[in-house]
Amino acid sequence: MSRLADQIQQVLPAFSTLETPPALVCGLALAAHKVIRATRDVDFLVASEDAERVHALLLSLDYQCVHRSEDAANYVRRDEGFDLLYAHRPIANALLREALLRETPLGKLRVISAEGLIGFKLQAVCNDPSRSQDIEDIRQLLRANRAVLEMSQVRRYFELFERETLLDELLAEKE
Repeated sequence: MSRLADQIQQVLPAFSTLETPPALVCGLALAAHKVIRATRDVDFLVASEDAERVHALLLSLDYQCVHRSEDAANYVRRDEGFDLLYAHRPIANALLREALLRETPLGKLRVISAEGLIGFKLQAVCNDPSRSQDIEDIRQLLRANRAVLEMSQVRRYFELFERETLLDELLAEKE
């Protein structure tokens, strides 16, 4: 079993006790939406009400917290990374509630929608414009899922961050 799969298998039993089960986001979530790329860490969206419980769980598994804020937390254990995004805004809470059990390379896991993943990737780019991999992830999500994406929702995310021009450019690109 891969290192990432081992990490996830360690936390899944404890996740089942949370009020709202966490959902996979970021690099590993891409695979559930037909986009494959390498990643070095595990990322989950967690209800903000469960932040303390998940924090305690990760510490009990020998992770060290290297950053923790109202919005996110980052943990390391040797060369393993485990990142949390906290759902406390209405949009993130809705994405967490609506996450579906999907097949991933690491087994069946709750994963946020492709539209929601695009929204998180866009937010990351807006927070740090040097994150070119996130733009590429958005591009690949749009290409792989164009026929099934709820484009009005995708456009709302781009409007929220005042990046409608970027969406138009990505949609105009040839495959």
